[in-house]
Amino acid sequence: MAKRHQPRSGSLQFWPRVRAKRIYSNIKSWIKKDENKPLAFAGYKVGMTHIQTVKSGKKGVEIITTIPATIIECPPMKSLALRFYKNSPYGSSVISQIFSKNLDKGLSKKISLPKKSKTEIPKYYDFIKLVVYTQPKLTGIGKKKPEIFEIPLGGDLEYAKSLLEKEIDIEDVFNNGSYTDIHGITKGHGFTGPIKRFGISLKGHKSEKKRRSAGNLGAFTPRKVSWRVPQHGQHGYHKRTEYNKLILKIGENPEDVNQKGGIKRYGLVKNKYMLIKGSVSGPSKRLIIFSNTIRDKKAEQPMDIKYISKESKQ
Repeated sequence: MAKRHQPRSGSLQFWPRVRAKRIYSNIKSWIKKDENKPLAFAGYKVGMTHIQTVKSGKKGVEIITTIPATIIECPPMKSLALRFYKNSPYGSSVISQIFSKNLDKGLSKKISLPKKSKTEIPKYYDFIKLVVYTQPKLTGIGKKKPEIFEIPLGGDLEYAKSLLEKEIDIEDVFNNGSYTDIHGITKGHGFTGPIKRFGISLKGHKSEKKRRSAGNLGAFTPRKVSWRVPQHGQHGYHKRTEYNKLILKIGENPEDVNQKGGIKRYGLVKNKYMLIKGSVSGPSKRLIIFSNTIRDKKAEQPMDIKYISKESKQ
């Protein structure tokens, strides 16, 4: 009898498959730049659509290309504080921070606002990060509590201080045709079995005991079950990073992407938006963080988009 061949069920690339600690991603590695600009931004995932572009082929024939795209709503972010870090043998630590003077009242839903803020800049520090918060109240997702996270900055101290009293816009960070790294939390499916979690097949009707489980847990010795064996557990709600995703367009008019009857599971876009080529992890209304590419890739020429689908997906 011929030997059966098939791909392994379940990727071993991601391990451990545990729940993320919070609903938006924490980022551990950042790129460094000298240019005066923030190096990250955040937006809310709206949903997917498709666009059409026209390319010239052989003998001047126009070729229409259809590309799937994800819509991200990008309301402006506000600065909360400047944090000054000092390196040590045990890692970096915050030595001081300067808070913005104009803070939204909605921040009290998330943190306790300081009564007094420092204005003195420490003499010795190694690097600075900017603490920002989102403005979900400007969107139609029905949320008021903002998300708070840190982003790195390029440039000097004077530029960093100027960001404390103004809003950060998507066009301050990215341009059409540039690439970005996307950090998000995938859609959660809860506690599932190995059939759904790893894609193994059902056992035959003559197999002993269980039908929806792995046929073999491993060798008799050593007396332990390897982590490579597909078993039940948490499925989804994992932190994932996708590198070098192309920004097709940064638009200012929401009517260019709003679909008839509203976008499914989201509603209407009310702010500036981004079109990202391909899919983005996570469900609608979830916060996605975009950072400058850590694997260097040159920006492309902006695409000539002829058509953006506004047909209802319901």
